[in-house]
Amino acid sequence: MSTVAPLRARQSYRHEAFLWQGRDAYVEGLVPFVLEGLDAGEAVLALVTPEHARWVRDELGPRAADVRFVDMPELGHNPARILPALEEFLDRWCGPGHPARAFGDPMWPGQGPDQLGEMQLNEALVNLAVDPDLPFWLICAYDLEQVDELLLSCVTSSHPVIATPTSYTGSVGYRGRDHAHALFSADLPVLEPPDEDVWVDERSLDLAAEQVTLRATESDLPSDRVVALTDVVRGLVVASVQRGAGEARVRLWDEPEALVCEVADPMVTDDLLIGRRLPIEGRRDPVWFANQVCDLVQVRSNQHGTSVRLRLQKEP
Repeated sequence: MSTVAPLRARQSYRHEAFLWQGRDAYVEGLVPFVLEGLDAGEAVLALVTPEHARWVRDELGPRAADVRFVDMPELGHNPARILPALEEFLDRWCGPGHPARAFGDPMWPGQGPDQLGEMQLNEALVNLAVDPDLPFWLICAYDLEQVDELLLSCVTSSHPVIATPTSYTGSVGYRGRDHAHALFSADLPVLEPPDEDVWVDERSLDLAAEQVTLRATESDLPSDRVVALTDVVRGLVVASVQRGAGEARVRLWDEPEALVCEVADPMVTDDLLIGRRLPIEGRRDPVWFANQVCDLVQVRSNQHGTSVRLRLQKEP
């Protein structure tokens, strides 16, 4: 059954999916949402593609200057960077008695399947990262022309409400933390046999780091990215040892368009937000660092252990 959206004064955290098709539906569904927030003195964040930013700016006119626009394909090419950016926005603009709102594009042209998968994990993790009592309203806009049945199932699992231009309905498929845990504990996609495959402990770390550096250099990565990757691998191996693993497995795949590296160990973590929180001053988080320097980072943990897969795109 469709219901009417609750009054803003009664809201806490809200996370909704808006299913749209065509420019008119997009702007008619989201521009009133923006204007209502601006009229109420709320901060409004738009995490959207450049094309959709133009649509919204054209409709808002001068009031577009009051909206904080962020290029979603640039920020979200590694989706693990989205939650920290959202955290910064909320820390500054949202709190008890100070509502804020945001809308975003979880999909865009050219997005790869791994990116889309990580975006869906991010959608589920938002529900764990945001305080449920925070007066924050988030709408995620999905183009129905791009949404298949499998993706729609994932969307309904991570959003308590599904809206369209003509309806506003509670999601019977919403699974909350269970959905986030299911995505986080799934195995990573299987790749071809790696070009390098070594087990590394603290004594062999220097030698392994040299192998990573050599392979990254041979793959034609820029020198600064070679250094960054080597530092990331070192940090991840040390973290594995500190978790009690003793050693970590380091594998590399030299693909035509990217260098892929994975650090895995047999230990299990239940921290679904690993690497997605703003780091505590003075502490070094290797997964956070990986998210800042890699084009894509995928973290999974299940009964087989924990894997961190890194992807660095090569220059054309």
